[in-house]
Parts: sequence; structure tokens; C-alpha cells
Amino acid sequence: MVRIKDVAESANVSTATVSRILNNDPSLSVSGETRRRVLEVVNELNYKPGRRKKTKAFQEQGSFSIGLVLTNDEAIDPYFMSIRQGVESLCDQYSVKIATVFHIGKSQFSSGSMNELDGLIVLGDVNSEELKGVYSHNPNIVFVDFVPEEVNVDVVISDFETATLKILDHLFSKGHSRIAYIGGKGLIRSIHNEREIEKEDVRLSTFERRMKEKGLFEADNVLVGEFGPLSGYMLMKQLIGKPSFPSAVVVASDPMAIGAMKALHEAGLKVPGDISIFSFDDIEASAFLNPTLSTVKVHTEEMGRTAVKLLVDRMKNGRELPLKVILPTELVVRESSGPLL
Repeated sequence: MVRIKDVAESANVSTATVSRILNNDPSLSVSGETRRRVLEVVNELNYKPGRRKKTKAFQEQGSFSIGLVLTNDEAIDPYFMSIRQGVESLCDQYSVKIATVFHIGKSQFSSGSMNELDGLIVLGDVNSEELKGVYSHNPNIVFVDFVPEEVNVDVVISDFETATLKILDHLFSKGHSRIAYIGGKGLIRSIHNEREIEKEDVRLSTFERRMKEKGLFEADNVLVGEFGPLSGYMLMKQLIGKPSFPSAVVVASDPMAIGAMKALHEAGLKVPGDISIFSFDDIEASAFLNPTLSTVKVHTEEMGRTAVKLLVDRMKNGRELPLKVILPTELVVRESSGPLL
């Protein structure tokens, strides 16, 4: 028997995406090519959707309708796409309907568009005061990858502080002492298209603190721009031109590292022979680069699934105590980081 999981794997999408395409979910945002590919796989495999069984709890109470707030461009950084896919997969399992998807900078936020929702999951940095202004009828909000000043909400983050310390300790153990940092600006986005607020990036603040503790911090070797491969490329070109060129660099995301490695290649510098690279996210492409990329494994899909679990607990059980869940990370040491030569 062909399962929905088989269709999802063949089409390279999540099971939730397959289900929502087959159910003609109007809130689903996918390209026409993806939709066509899924339907082609459905026909090729002769998949027949079965009747989904709901758990007893949801049979008694009915399913919930939630909103999903997206703050970042998934085409530039697949990090948030993976979190969203984790959200979708568990929503499908729990019979939670994603009724509305709000895109910061594209969607109109109003009390009327939100008050019919049982809860919200927010992916990324959003002005929580503004959000509560248009969604004030219940406290069922979960923020993912962001800790807002608002205290009565649930939060799911990854332990970037410990991960940054582990990267530095790994590089120290390989003999590196002149270590640079390339990262992106942390911005709290406005849902009303007002001024964005800069925020501290825990990766950068932890890097600075640890390097200062070791007496190794060089402000000239800290470069911050936008998240994405183009910014990583441009910032690395700046770093190459500095007299205090480092033997290793910590990069805040894999897409930025991909751009940085291109700049090094164009300059005739070898990785890791001339400079070691260690980044964050462990996106799929990181294992297929040449050299393969040392990075921090962030359990993005589990972040999304955890957010759904927290939201369902609030909606179903009425929990009021806010929870902050910090997921661990893992160092994935590959070819791009090596000993000091």
C-alpha cells in the first residue's frame, strides 16, 4: 500500500505539504512547480488518500485553527523553511489546521483577521508588543527562534551560546588563536512596516565574550551584514583585505559560509589550508560542498514540532504558565576546519 510518506519522499516535500495540496488548502504557499510535482507523484504511485483518524481528545473537542507568522525569506535561507515544515508535519498529525499564513512585509495584520484563530506560531523576530495589539483575545502564542520581551508566551530556541563556545574550543584545540567572526544583523521586525529594531545576536555576543576572556579579541575581525550568501561573499572579501587576516572564521549561517567560501576560492585561498571555516545550521548543501562544511547541527524541524506541542497544550489544556524550551545542538566537524598549519 502506498503511504502519504512515500509520496512526500518521492516529491521531496513534507507529508503536511502533500496533505494540504490534496485538500486544496488555500493558506498553503507553495510554487506551482511544487504543486505539479506532488500531483504527478500521486498519479505515478497511484496513491489513494485514506480517511484520517482523529485522537479521542480531538474527536471530543474538535480541531483547532491557528495562524503561522513568517518573518524571513525562505528562498535566501532554508533554515526557517525547515522549521515551518516541522510545524506543518505535527499540525497534520494533531489535526490542527493552519488557517492563515501571515508574511511580514506582505500580509495585512488586523484584529479581524486574527481573532478567529485559536493560536499563533511565530517563526523569527517580531515586535511582540505590536503583535499582541492585534491578537489580544488569548495568550496562545509560541515564538520560535526568538525570545521576546513579552513574558506570557511560549518560546522555542536552540542553544546557540553553548554551540558557539564549543566551536571556539574546537578551534583553540587545533591551534587557532586569530579567529574572525562573520554574521548577520539581528532585527526585530515590525508587523506594521515601521522601523526595525536591532537586537543582540547570541552567537556574536558569546564569540566576543569568549575571545576577550582569552585575550584574543580583535574588533577589526568582526564583520556583520545581512544573512545570506551574497553578504557572506562580500564580508569575506573585506576580511581578505585586512592586514590581520585570521587562520579561522566562525560564520553565523551556512548560506553565509557558502558565499564566504566562494570569495576565498576566487582569491586563491585554500580551505582549510589557509583558513578554517565553521558555521551554523547544517543545511543539506553543507555536506556536499568542496570541501564539506564544518557546522552546527540545529534541529530545526524539531523546533517546529515542539512549537506545535506547546501550542496544543495551551489550547487544549488551558496551560497559562509560559514555557521556554531550549533545544541542544551538535557540532558536525567536516573538512572545512583543520589544524593550524
